[in-house]
Amino acid sequence: MKLSNKFTLSRILLSPLFIILYFLPIWTGKLTNISILISIPLLAFMEFTDYLDGHFARKNNEVSDFGKLFDPFADVMVHLGTFCCFMFSYDSNVSGYVPTIIFIAILYREMTMNFLRMVAIKKGTAIAARKGGKFKTVMYVISGFYALFLETLVRTGNMPDCFGTLKIIATILFIFCFICSYASFIDYIVHFGKLFKSN
Repeated sequence: MKLSNKFTLSRILLSPLFIILYFLPIWTGKLTNISILISIPLLAFMEFTDYLDGHFARKNNEVSDFGKLFDPFADVMVHLGTFCCFMFSYDSNVSGYVPTIIFIAILYREMTMNFLRMVAIKKGTAIAARKGGKFKTVMYVISGFYALFLETLVRTGNMPDCFGTLKIIATILFIFCFICSYASFIDYIVHFGKLFKSN
């Protein structure tokens, strides 16, 4: 397997580990500090591999149609997995950071986009990430780390008096993720729409 694809694969394999670490204290009522201590660098590493796979694909001339499909698939695995986690909090009174309806809408967008990528590849075109899609990913990353920061405050018992306001900011960030995701989806449809008209 090419080095760039190994980094992509690592992202897919580590995503379930993040989910388990996040939910373990919720399930058991224990290991709150350990889960956070591991989850923060784990999420940072997963997001960093998104840069590494692209960097080495270009550096080693490993850019391929497979990679153009594998990379966004890994991104979807990571971001949908983490967003699912952030619908919940260790403190049941917090009720999570991602509104359920926002998660479902983003889930539908990502699944539909993956389907369109598969249709396009059958027609001989690999849909690579466009600027709108890259910006959407940046917003996913920012929102994910912000939600993990809030959950860190919860699990370490350091919730400030303004936590309610901080949580509202999280909701706004995820709403913006929703907007960016559908704006980029429309951009893909406009740009690659001709591929799907004959179906």
